[in-house]
Amino acid sequence: MGTSAPPRLPAVLAAFARAQLKRHAPHCLPAALAAFVLTLTTTITTTAAAGPLASREYPAAHHLPGPAPVAARHHGGLYRISGKGRVAYLFGTVHVGERSFYPMAPEAERVLGSADHVVVELDTRASKDFVRALDRYGRYAPGDGIARHVSPDTLARLRAALHLEGVSLASMAHLKPWLIANLLLGMTLERQGYRRSDGVENALLDEARRRGARVAQLESAEFQLGLFDSMNTIESERYLRETLDGLLDGSLVKRAQRAIEAWRSGDVAALDAVLHEATAGASETADFTRRKLLGRRNPDMAAQIDQLMAEGGVLFVGVGLLHLLGDNGLPQLLAQRGYLVERVY
Repeated sequence: MGTSAPPRLPAVLAAFARAQLKRHAPHCLPAALAAFVLTLTTTITTTAAAGPLASREYPAAHHLPGPAPVAARHHGGLYRISGKGRVAYLFGTVHVGERSFYPMAPEAERVLGSADHVVVELDTRASKDFVRALDRYGRYAPGDGIARHVSPDTLARLRAALHLEGVSLASMAHLKPWLIANLLLGMTLERQGYRRSDGVENALLDEARRRGARVAQLESAEFQLGLFDSMNTIESERYLRETLDGLLDGSLVKRAQRAIEAWRSGDVAALDAVLHEATAGASETADFTRRKLLGRRNPDMAAQIDQLMAEGGVLFVGVGLLHLLGDNGLPQLLAQRGYLVERVY
């Protein structure tokens, strides 16, 4: 579920983005669009990339044995991290959502309501940071454009996909392939009723603001967008083509829907399936998820959580559910740092 807060970003960002693009003003993409893109950077590759909380293999002293029963409101997963005189709670989130997600599990609501600090991957309210990072990483230099970086076939397919959204290729021509891919998926998910404004991180930030709790972020817009921009020209085009393929045949949205429903229900078999689906194989998206969205980010997140815990107070840390899972998941990495890791549910 993810400072002094600027005004809350608009709720229906996809529609807002579409309206902006139709006005052919891509040179001044608004802060709301920037925030929308950032919260979807992990959605496109990891909304469907959650694995079962119960299947993790921790040393015996570092976890609660066996899977906890999943209650109707046991969304995501919740861990208690303690040791060295410090306490934190680690909560799995999804970056888009529905109002029916709330209230969250009583256990999560209780610890969130008493935490001294709320920590998210990225504080999406810092809109100026988004705009600066988007300008640096998401656009081509003046005089350059996507037509110089993808094949004629990819360009034709992109033009057709944008046409279905009522957007011209000319209005997007200065944006990089990975950014356009994320934006297209975001528009599609919004139409399916999955809103960024109802994502779990927003609920966490709202609660922090209501109580006056301190908010910290594990990453920056600069880092997240820079990670996507680290793809070379060939990788970026493949990423776009895979997104276009998935949107055309509906498989990408169905995969996201399966992942969201698995998060909602906590069903272990369903979570296993979406983890495998998102990380297995040789696709550009799966490779990017394995190597960068998880392999690179998780160790850095664990180090940052360790540092924040050392500052004192009880932390409530909301991160995408995928980051909790696997041998390189945050519970495992924090256990390796000497903390006692207990599964609440």
